[in-house]
Amino acid sequence: MKKVNIGRNVSIYPMPVTLVGSMVEEKPNFMAVAWITRVNATPPLLAVSLNKPRYTAKGILENKTFSVNFPGVNMVEQTDYCGLASGRESDKSGLFEVFYGDLKTAPMIKSCPLSLECRLVDIIELPTNDLFIGEIMNGYADEESFTEGKIDVRKINPLLLTMPDNSYWRVGDYVGAAWCIGASQRKRS
Repeated sequence: MKKVNIGRNVSIYPMPVTLVGSMVEEKPNFMAVAWITRVNATPPLLAVSLNKPRYTAKGILENKTFSVNFPGVNMVEQTDYCGLASGRESDKSGLFEVFYGDLKTAPMIKSCPLSLECRLVDIIELPTNDLFIGEIMNGYADEESFTEGKIDVRKINPLLLTMPDNSYWRVGDYVGAAWCIGASQRKRS
């Protein structure tokens, strides 16, 4: 099969859509973010990439905390709105029922099946974005999101994003067990 050069501005495919929350001027604010990843095992760290002028970043800098909330597909309209409207012009504090964990300044969304509260560890300045690295202090999941004691991605039904087509998706079919399905290849190598 012939490969096509698609250039260098390639996005990871697909990306989980999250709602990053921070307290800005003592009000909860949320923005839609798909540029997020886990970056360390112990301590558990994740990185969130935000465009430099984002209002949410102001709250992260103020409080040194933030939340990462994983909305289900059923929250696509509110999530998309949080990507369209800036907290500078729109008060998004009443859009969701908010709760707080141990950090007290990382607003989390009750209707999201999974929420993480993070303590800011570092900021890496990049040309157009800042990479906020946070330590996951606690995670909160809906009781209904578990199968056999583990979070079940099908029950969370997370919202996914693809770029450059800018489309939302949902999780597809189960393929197999990670770190098991490829074991037969060891005999070949």
